Amino acid sequence: MDLSRLRPPRGAKHPRKRVGRGNASGQGTYAGKGIKGQQARSGKKLPYPGFEGGQLPLVRRIARRGFHNPFKVYYEEVKVCDLARRFVPGSEVGPEEMIAAGLVKRPERPIKVLSNGTIEHALTVRAHKFSAAARQKIEAAGGRAVEIGAVPTA
Repeated sequence: MDLSRLRPPRGAKHPRKRVGRGNASGQGTYAGKGIKGQQARSGKKLPYPGFEGGQLPLVRRIARRGFHNPFKVYYEEVKVCDLARRFVPGSEVGPEEMIAAGLVKRPERPIKVLSNGTIEHALTVRAHKFSAAARQKIEAAGGRAVEIGAVPTA
């Protein structure tokens, strides 16, 4: 036996049903859809998920809440422990270095340094923003936290 001799089992393959091609085919005239009505029409079949028999569906009855603030600034967050792990003592760390080290996924966003973890050695860190605890940890380790330029707005 080899692959070229494999056949599907008898009765496993069916020809597709060609509807609306004359009454002699057994599927002529109404093509199995009956006479008129919603189920005879083309388009969405009922009941689809969320259909409630013609009454206004729940998803349309409930009020929409809130809004999207077009002026919200989204920051790329960098942890203090990641800076300590990736950079040698005494080095100056800016956005370019963070991007090169793979700490920042979206370079177009401003950077905020957060205080997760610990830092034992001095670094000069330049970023758009610092949390109060992150600034305190960097300065306690003998480093400097320098805020750079204005934060770009959306």
